[in-house]
Amino acid sequence: MLDLISNIIPYISGIWTLPWMAVGFVVTFILSKMYGEKYVSGVMKKIGLVLLFVFIPILIFKLFLNIDFKEDEIDFVIFSGIVITLLYALAYVFAVRNSKKISAGKVNRTHFIKTVVVNQGRSAAFFGSAILSIKKLEIFAAIYLTLLGIFLFAALPYILSVIHQKEVTSGDKQKNPLPRYLKLYPWYLLVFPVSAVLIHSYAGITTASCDYGTLLTFFGAVTIPAALYYVGAGIKIDDINITELKKLFSGKDGGEMEWVRQILFLTMLITPIIVAIACGILMIFSIIPSTWAAVLIINSILPITSTNMFLIPYGIDKKVTALSVTWTTFFSIPIFLLLLYVFSVLFG
Repeated sequence: MLDLISNIIPYISGIWTLPWMAVGFVVTFILSKMYGEKYVSGVMKKIGLVLLFVFIPILIFKLFLNIDFKEDEIDFVIFSGIVITLLYALAYVFAVRNSKKISAGKVNRTHFIKTVVVNQGRSAAFFGSAILSIKKLEIFAAIYLTLLGIFLFAALPYILSVIHQKEVTSGDKQKNPLPRYLKLYPWYLLVFPVSAVLIHSYAGITTASCDYGTLLTFFGAVTIPAALYYVGAGIKIDDINITELKKLFSGKDGGEMEWVRQILFLTMLITPIIVAIACGILMIFSIIPSTWAAVLIINSILPITSTNMFLIPYGIDKKVTALSVTWTTFFSIPIFLLLLYVFSVLFG
């Protein structure tokens, strides 16, 4: 049985994982026609939670179980935390500068600013997990994925909750609207890399230490095609048509599409260019290694994460967020696949 599993692993790893995005899109499209989009979306939401709480933690545990967490990894943790903070700061500055010409009135401007900042969060868990298939990048990609999870479900919701409480009247004070399971998620996720590092450090155990390591490797490998399937399933075909595309680029529509246009400009153009230039300069002066730069550049072009929809109760725009997730996924797929292939060749 273990021999069979070992033979399967290469076929659900590396470049072999990429077609699962197309499979997810096609299968979900067919199932939506058969059972209705609402029903299929509900099922996919549950599948997404299984990925978040079961498979991604297994994958991270497996990766961290095989490394010595030393100075290089610690430095990347610090560096990644700084980078993620700066990216959200960039989104805030961008939103503030554009809020007056986008929205009239203080309430609408605040609504716009919160929506833009939240949608700087990228789909590292579901989309970017494919980076983990590149051996030389997997540890740094896992570190970045873990830290981004903490930012998305801990730091950002906390900031939004403070703003949210200030916006409502004293008689309308509410509890943190983020579901409890998502409030706990970043700390739950953190348990896996920390425990793996401790087990490896004190017991010297790796996935090669016992037969169970093969099973751990297999379930970790399954995570990547499953996550890409989920990404493909999340593309809303009804939102991607010529009419909507013209609205997106014409600049005449205003309203929701103008917000989406600004968010795409930030996430698909400004952020990747700044990250690429900064990483290039830091590499030239030997401040960071090429592996760090590769992980940061790939993550900068990832689409907006669909889990931002959980933050709607904090006062971000639901329709704009949904459209931004769909369109950034649509535009980023070819760029992401190209970068993934290039870095697979360079570091594979």
